[in-house]
Amino acid sequence: MKRVWITTLITAAIVLAVFFRFRSMDKSMARDALTIGFLFEDDESTPYTYNFALTEEALLQQYPDKLTIYEMNNVSESDTEEPLADLIRKGCDIIFTNSHSNVFLKMAAHHPEVEFCQVSYLERAPKDPPANYHTFKGEIYQGRYVSGIVAGMKLRELIDHRVISADQALVGYVGANASAAVISGYTAFLLGVRSVAPEATMQVRYTNSWGNYAEEKACAKELIDDGCLIISQHSDTIGPAIACEEAVGSRRVYFIGYNYSMLDIAPTTALISTRINWEPYVTEAVGALLAGKTIESYVEGHVHDNNDISAGFDHDWVEMMELNRPIAANGTEAKMAEAIEAFKKGNVNVFSGDYVGISPADPEDTWDLRNVFIENAASSSPNFHYVLKDIITIKEHVPLSDR
Repeated sequence: MKRVWITTLITAAIVLAVFFRFRSMDKSMARDALTIGFLFEDDESTPYTYNFALTEEALLQQYPDKLTIYEMNNVSESDTEEPLADLIRKGCDIIFTNSHSNVFLKMAAHHPEVEFCQVSYLERAPKDPPANYHTFKGEIYQGRYVSGIVAGMKLRELIDHRVISADQALVGYVGANASAAVISGYTAFLLGVRSVAPEATMQVRYTNSWGNYAEEKACAKELIDDGCLIISQHSDTIGPAIACEEAVGSRRVYFIGYNYSMLDIAPTTALISTRINWEPYVTEAVGALLAGKTIESYVEGHVHDNNDISAGFDHDWVEMMELNRPIAANGTEAKMAEAIEAFKKGNVNVFSGDYVGISPADPEDTWDLRNVFIENAASSSPNFHYVLKDIITIKEHVPLSDR
């Protein structure tokens, strides 16, 4: 009986070894065609998903006649499993998502035949993900910093022309929440502003949601009422841009956007927008599968542990959108180009200077920026989570439903 059990175990081991060997061989083989899935947490009416969905057109242009593409829109985190299962049943070889849901990591473990590629989020970062689970994100703090330079140039112009006094150099920021992604972004933005206009300070208001038009617009209006002259955002709707365009007062309020060029929405106030360009990662990840390569060996970027990749201006993962030249300050384009070239060469330390930051979650957790903080050094998801003392003020926003 003992020999029978041993023989059975050996046979099973051989079968499993052959199975995994052939599965590994299959994944290393080039393919003639692929089925692609996209699952979005909202739809193209929001700048966030609109920006990501541009990758579908890029794929079809780069790989004509080789791809079948399925798309799922408006999938909430709590209802992700069935839409994702549907994409798997449709035969998707690779699925991309901008959702926060942790269902993708769970499903990856059960479907090794599918590659799952999810925009990275610090709070979801897995310690030991399956080989077919991948995360990625552009190093957007670079675009935020250059956006800040555009804003700083405008403030400098207003101060130098005596339209405002130095103590009126106040900028505002509409953030979804106090996550590292939001804090890192608005800190980079302000430090970009202060690289040109060191007098500038900033107020921040949180909406506590990612895609609430009314709350985002209300936060922007409150910042404007407090005297902010330039507003930026890390939230998903056009509400802040509309608030700036509709502002009525003795001084014009300017706007810096994200994900989408706001020049058609706020033509008299929008200065510029920055965005993560998702196309390099998505097109190259698909190219990896077509070529029979692993994604991390094929995509050009900064490869971190756990199948995670990021990049910035150096690989065109971060872009500046159209500058509104009629209202931008003179010399802005040259200043932007100088900063972008410095980023490409690795010559910019954004999170540095004579500042001290305090974590909003733990006052004992601080960072002295005289000790330079290197963002995205170990992951594609932003890690800087410190609110700078004295120059950044968090203002409470009372939700419209509670008023």
